[in-house]
Amino acid sequence: MDDQKKIKKYFCSVCGYEYDHEQGDPDGGIGPGTPFENLPDDWLCPICGATKIMFEEVN
Repeated sequence: MDDQKKIKKYFCSVCGYEYDHEQGDPDGGIGPGTPFENLPDDWLCPICGATKIMFEEVN
């Protein structure tokens, strides 16, 4: 198993939304395949509007 190819998952600590890198956030201008780490710093949760720093990594 190659750990470098493992994509981390993140969820919003405010509303529980889980960012899916495979889908991206088309309404927010984020294309499919975009890892969470590559989202712009001003990206907001599409459900509740929380900032990126309010997201936590899923283990």
